[in-house]
Amino acid sequence: VMGGPSAGPQPSGADTIQKLCDRVASSTLLDDRRDAVRALKSLSKKYRLEVGIQAMEHLIHVLQTDRSDSEIIGYALDTLYNVISNDLEEEEQEENSAKQVDDLGSQFTEIFIKQQENVTLLLTLVEEFDFHVRWPGVKLLTSLLKQQGPQVQQIILVSPMGVSRLMDLLADSREVIRNDGVLLLQQLTKSNAAIQKIVAFENAFERLLDIITEEGNSDGGIVVEDCLLLLQNLLKNNNSNQNFFKEGSYIQRMKPWFEVGDDNCGWSAQKVTNLHLMLQLVRVLVSPTNPPGATSSCQKAMFHCGLLQQLCTILMATGVPADILTETINTVSEVIRGCQTNQDYFASVNAPSNPPRPAIVVLLMSMVNERQPFVLRCAVLYCFQCFLYKNQKGQGEIVSTLLPSTIDATGNSVSAGQLLCGGLFSTDSLSNWCAAVALAHALQENATLKEQLLRVQLATSIGNPPVSLLQQCTNILSQGSKVQTRVGLLMLLCTWLSNCSIAVTHFLHNPANVPFLTGQIAENLGEEEQLVQGLCALLLGISIYYNDNSLENYRKEKLKQLIEKRIGRENFIEKLGFISKHELYSRAAQKPQPSFSSPDHMMFDHEFTKLVKELEGVISKAIYKSSEEDKKEEEVKKTLEQHDNIVTHYKKVIREQDQELEELKQRINTLTSQNEQLQATVTQQVSQIQQHKDQYNLLKVQLGKDTQHHNSHGDTFQMNGIQTEEVSKLKEELEEWKNKHELLQGQLKEKDSVIEKLNSSQLEMGTTEQSSQTSKFGGLEHNTELQKELEMLRSQIQLQSAEISKLQMENQKLQVMNTTADPMLGDSGATAATSSELEGRLEQEIKELKSEVKALSEEKESLKQHLDSSSSTVAILQDEKSKLQREVAESKKEQDDLLVLLADQDQKISALKIKLKDLGVPVEDEDDTESGDQGDEDEDGDEEEQD
Repeated sequence: VMGGPSAGPQPSGADTIQKLCDRVASSTLLDDRRDAVRALKSLSKKYRLEVGIQAMEHLIHVLQTDRSDSEIIGYALDTLYNVISNDLEEEEQEENSAKQVDDLGSQFTEIFIKQQENVTLLLTLVEEFDFHVRWPGVKLLTSLLKQQGPQVQQIILVSPMGVSRLMDLLADSREVIRNDGVLLLQQLTKSNAAIQKIVAFENAFERLLDIITEEGNSDGGIVVEDCLLLLQNLLKNNNSNQNFFKEGSYIQRMKPWFEVGDDNCGWSAQKVTNLHLMLQLVRVLVSPTNPPGATSSCQKAMFHCGLLQQLCTILMATGVPADILTETINTVSEVIRGCQTNQDYFASVNAPSNPPRPAIVVLLMSMVNERQPFVLRCAVLYCFQCFLYKNQKGQGEIVSTLLPSTIDATGNSVSAGQLLCGGLFSTDSLSNWCAAVALAHALQENATLKEQLLRVQLATSIGNPPVSLLQQCTNILSQGSKVQTRVGLLMLLCTWLSNCSIAVTHFLHNPANVPFLTGQIAENLGEEEQLVQGLCALLLGISIYYNDNSLENYRKEKLKQLIEKRIGRENFIEKLGFISKHELYSRAAQKPQPSFSSPDHMMFDHEFTKLVKELEGVISKAIYKSSEEDKKEEEVKKTLEQHDNIVTHYKKVIREQDQELEELKQRINTLTSQNEQLQATVTQQVSQIQQHKDQYNLLKVQLGKDTQHHNSHGDTFQMNGIQTEEVSKLKEELEEWKNKHELLQGQLKEKDSVIEKLNSSQLEMGTTEQSSQTSKFGGLEHNTELQKELEMLRSQIQLQSAEISKLQMENQKLQVMNTTADPMLGDSGATAATSSELEGRLEQEIKELKSEVKALSEEKESLKQHLDSSSSTVAILQDEKSKLQREVAESKKEQDDLLVLLADQDQKISALKIKLKDLGVPVEDEDDTESGDQGDEDEDGDEEEQD
């Protein structure tokens, strides 16, 4: 108004923001408010401070009141994100203002979360499916967690279903929201065990492993990396989640991550990162800092699912990047540490070389090779230490490769022991230290091997006699080599001599050793040499404490007097204290893995720090003890040893008895199980026998019916029970009848021939009668005799012909019987065929009967159901009937009451009519009244219907 736009100064950003805030606060139209919020969003990056100060309250109000419009909610959330987030573009950041920017985001976050309802409101908005609301909501919540993590975590934790709502983001089909959801959960689960547990029990492991698989495991992109970081958050230092992960069989799903091909060249940086995180995740589950039971169960699961085998394949593969190889060695180390099964498997792994070499030997070659990277050599040392940790069998195998009886005379293959000796006496101080520590681990808590190692002899040079390994170590010490070499050798000697009196005797037997140690301790040297002085004091203290007084010149008392004269007790104790006060000692004592920033810092081993802690106090006491106290202590020690021997003996007896008991229990269990199996078999066989009996009886009855049908004579044959004796008898009888028949036929033929002869003779007699009548009377007597004989023969012939006809009839009958019996009584094949046919028919009939029984039982069930439903229907109908009866009774009662009332009214009406007539008022007849009443009632009914 005053001069126009060009006359006055241009409005500043703060003024514009103020006007926009006023529009957001006062505008009634949604479009105006939306435009104002959009404008604030565009200004929020450039004028972050002004928008944050002036607009935050209005923007929160918009989130509360305008939830129906997703567009304005999206703009408001984006604006708040720009204000709170520190993820600004590089060109917008100045180097000097980086700290100020961090403070600004933190301050605005503090203002936003001051009202807890704001975070709860944001959780509700994140539940919205609309992309323009959900995505900016997720980003804003992530930014709040980055700025003020613990406070926002606490608000979400106490919010109803707060964590569960955010878990739904992992199931979103839009990848950008799902991926940002993973980043949000990363921030949410940082250093908060309670939230980690809730997220894990909301099925996070399943979803994250599914995403990793979908994205291609180690070949996936940055999404896989984010998922792995979230898994690390959930599992690291969280025993509950680790146990849940193992119990859920998720360890098995890690195996495909480590499947690498033969061609391992040209790995992308992302793949290297992903594999690195995957290996770290395995290490989280088997970390030495976890509870021993949890670590052990995870180690066993990794062996059984083949994960350890897969890691060993990577270990022996070619072309694997150096950092991945180093991390794989560290991972394998912790998977086998203290687990006998895994350690045994690792000992059996061979490198794919010609000839094959054990993996341990190949790794040790890398450890003592000064050209290999420092971190790789540290990793191999850690692997070797873990292989020998609580593994007496492995320790024995390593030491045995040094003993004279087992050394390969041909020199074709290099053993682990030879590599360690080579490293121990090489010119590289780091190899000296690593080999000394590795050999010390082979002797850790194993008195037997300490004694056996005393037998090892070394050929130093041609022509000189061999020297023992112990002597060679002390020789190198006295030559004044590098500090690192001397520290390594002193650690080896301290471990070797501790708790081994024989080794102490061997050490003291060399007259140069004690003067060398006292000389080292007594000198006033620089700071670098103080560590060596401390270790020399420890070695001399061990030589006193574990001295069995077998050498007259180096008895405990004499050694103490020597310290008193040459060094002084106080000075000795002070030098002994140099070890535990050293900075590198404190670092090594923290964790088993040797991790050093540079080779120069490689001085102490973790297990050795435990030995120092154990011996420092007892050596200090031993130095101040008098000879009498030593004697008493010796007596007490002897008594204790005797007591220990007795206890050991009884322990052994108890152990043997326990084993016997265990074996007997196992035998009882096996016998019980066998008894149960046999009983079950007997029961089964009894039931089978009963079934066979039933089938036999059924077939018997069925066969009886069939034979009655087929055989009219009533001869009964039993299938499966038919008697072979009866069959053979019938066959014999049949043969007899046939023979008789043939005999009779033969006799018949003979008789026929006789008859023919007689006939011919009779004809001849007739002719002779005509020719010579003269001889008639002479042959009369003869003729009469012949006639008698002829008559006799004829009667015989008739009898025989009758008998023949009878026999022919019987023969025909037998043939009929034979034909009917042959199909059933033939050879064994026919009988078997008939039997199988009948059995098949019986089985078919049984099946038909079973199906009929099944159908009848089903019909019975359906009828039973129908009956149940009918009975329930009847019950319902009866209830309804009783209700209706009650209603009818009530209605009758009401009707009776109405009738009574109507009768009263009629009486009253008639009385009134009489009164009216008496008063002279004309009254209509009763019929007219009734018709009138009827008309009135009709009119009233019509009015009611209209109403």
